[in-house]
Amino acid sequence: MTQRPPAEIGMPLDEVDTPALVIDLDAFERNLERLADRVRDTGVRLRPHAKTHKCPVIALLQIARGAVGVCVQKVGEAEAMVYGGVKDVLVTNEIVGRPKLRRLMALAHVAQVSVCVDDPLQIADLDTAAAEAGVKRLPVLVEINMGGNRCGVEPGAPALELARRIGDSRYLAFGGLQAYHGSAQHLRGWNERRAAIAGAAQKAAETRDLLAANGIACGTITGAGTGTFEFEAGSGVYTELQCGSYIFMDADYGRNLDAGGQPTRAFEPSLFVWATVMSRPAEERAIVDAGLKALAFDSGPPLVWDEPAASYERASDEHGRLGITAATNRLKLGDKVKLVPGHCDPTVNLYDWYVAVRGERVEAIWPIAARGALY
Repeated sequence: MTQRPPAEIGMPLDEVDTPALVIDLDAFERNLERLADRVRDTGVRLRPHAKTHKCPVIALLQIARGAVGVCVQKVGEAEAMVYGGVKDVLVTNEIVGRPKLRRLMALAHVAQVSVCVDDPLQIADLDTAAAEAGVKRLPVLVEINMGGNRCGVEPGAPALELARRIGDSRYLAFGGLQAYHGSAQHLRGWNERRAAIAGAAQKAAETRDLLAANGIACGTITGAGTGTFEFEAGSGVYTELQCGSYIFMDADYGRNLDAGGQPTRAFEPSLFVWATVMSRPAEERAIVDAGLKALAFDSGPPLVWDEPAASYERASDEHGRLGITAATNRLKLGDKVKLVPGHCDPTVNLYDWYVAVRGERVEAIWPIAARGALY
């Protein structure tokens, strides 16, 4: 059941009920502009990953700043984007099962939809589903393994074989290569990330050249993320960037180092969990109402953004314990704090609404339309 919004437009931030997912609009818009500016003169397209925000409102703001469309991971996310007005969606994943394939084909009648494969059986099933739905020339990308050892066929000859099968299909069209190196995104050192992407770009380029030598044009090589986009954009190989978290910048991405060895400042935190001090049982600790059900902890605890004397020490289902270690502590019962999530994507998936704030006033409330889109 969708929960009621925790805020109303026009109310002051301090009145917003907690826990709530709050966007600082000024910081958010600066992040949007920064990446758009970085990409604008590179000749590389921007296709942000909507699995981060799950919100067509945000997707349309990205497109208004030059993005060609978005990418998603699930058919349910694709449905939320297309029905929310996005007209170009790449599913950067393999879709298996007749119900999902039928839903995907329904979207292809109203938007430009493309999808990835890494197995001949997926190609056959897509061709059958497209034929049944009357979809002609569905773009299909071959996903290649960039080193993350998740999905993806190996570069080179295995990718060529799949591209040939797509080209031989009656209702499909070869759409290019999906070449995302996910495990490189959170390598902390600048040189580590650069070396990882150099290796990925070489694999992608060799596969592209092999395709060309066999008469198969490869106009799209898509990948990249918030942690490595500079390297893909400058590689001369990638044609699309799939950055997602740049709009929000969670605590884990903030641990990446720039070329000078300092924590990255390419983007700034704009997404916060707004929480209330619900108990102050001892001088050295405060308890907030945001625990495991309000924050994702797979990438560590959140940062306490606006209270330097406090650190988030431990979570239980409904509680978060803040450790207080400095005499400057100001927190008292009923005070509210901003928490920077450790990992923004799964944190977003816990909420139905964004509370978009400018200064100390609620300016908008946006639905997280693809929340819970597991299939």
